[in-house]
Amino acid sequence: MDNLIKICGLSTPETLEVALDAGADMVGFTRIPRSPRHVSLDLAHRLSLQARGRTQRVVLLLNPGDEDIAQAVEAINPDLIQLHGSETPERVAEIRAMVKRPVMKALGIAEASDLQALTAYAGADRILLDAKPPRTAGALPGGNGIAFDWRLLNGLDPRLSFMLSGGLNPDNVAEAIRLTKPQAVDVSSGVESGPGLKDPARIEAFIRAARTAFAAAHH
Repeated sequence: MDNLIKICGLSTPETLEVALDAGADMVGFTRIPRSPRHVSLDLAHRLSLQARGRTQRVVLLLNPGDEDIAQAVEAINPDLIQLHGSETPERVAEIRAMVKRPVMKALGIAEASDLQALTAYAGADRILLDAKPPRTAGALPGGNGIAFDWRLLNGLDPRLSFMLSGGLNPDNVAEAIRLTKPQAVDVSSGVESGPGLKDPARIEAFIRAARTAFAAAHH
């Protein structure tokens, strides 16, 4: 299975173009109003058209209602829905049946016991392992720039396919890939110069470093 690199939280045509030109396998558009990476349905629609046929398009939703999902699917026509809230396995299955397209479930990891949820969400098409958000008021569900202890994944079944997220950046992604052997990696704040401000040079550096590390892992 191919190793994938996802650049999430893109919100301008210019930075999206950088990610596309650099070879991002997936691009993510955030629909979480309190996030600095939130995009309106109109902007998300335009960005999605720009990326169509060039990469996989992902929409990031947080505990969405049916109407939220319907609007996002109509505007963005995503290849994948990413659920980043406290959605239950039942709700994930319900959304998957409703949208008739793949669903990725994000799970927050802080300690070994958090990995027990993996079994419950086996019905999701993809699993994203992210750092659990800090317990502070207004903390975002992701994109906080913090990593969890990657050694927690040492005992995982090596056949398990997952996407690694949380605190990744151009400087540490190679080490993360070497230690955890993910099928895919996901970055948002790690390629920014400020909250929500994607940095073209960091996007290019991240994709280059991840691609090199995946190639090394196969040898």
